Amino acid sequence: MNLDKKSIEVILRACDNKKAYNFVVLDVSNISSITDCFIICSGNNERQTVAIAEEVIKKSHEEGINIYHKEGLDTGRWILLEFDNIIVHIFQRDEREIYDLESLWFDNNSLEVEEFGIKNWK
Repeated sequence: MNLDKKSIEVILRACDNKKAYNFVVLDVSNISSITDCFIICSGNNERQTVAIAEEVIKKSHEEGINIYHKEGLDTGRWILLEFDNIIVHIFQRDEREIYDLESLWFDNNSLEVEEFGIKNWK
């Protein structure tokens, strides 16, 4: 596993700053050609998910982490932020249950967010 742990930590802390919860960090480097890592988290409503995404964008920029693509900010139901080797998914709770990305991509490759100093509220 050769993940960019510094970038993962910056993103997780930004999400945590805006009270995101139910974090999942998946190392998909061995099963995906599009990215090395998924970070998945939830917010309670559109306003919160957009605030989480904006904080991730701001903190990433401050740390020199380039964002290449973003979508879903207009609706706030499922926001996707694409970095060099990390894709961040910010869901409203109901959307997350519908799409259930964890089940699609889980292959015993989950990282403990506590290792990044984040309390994982479910």
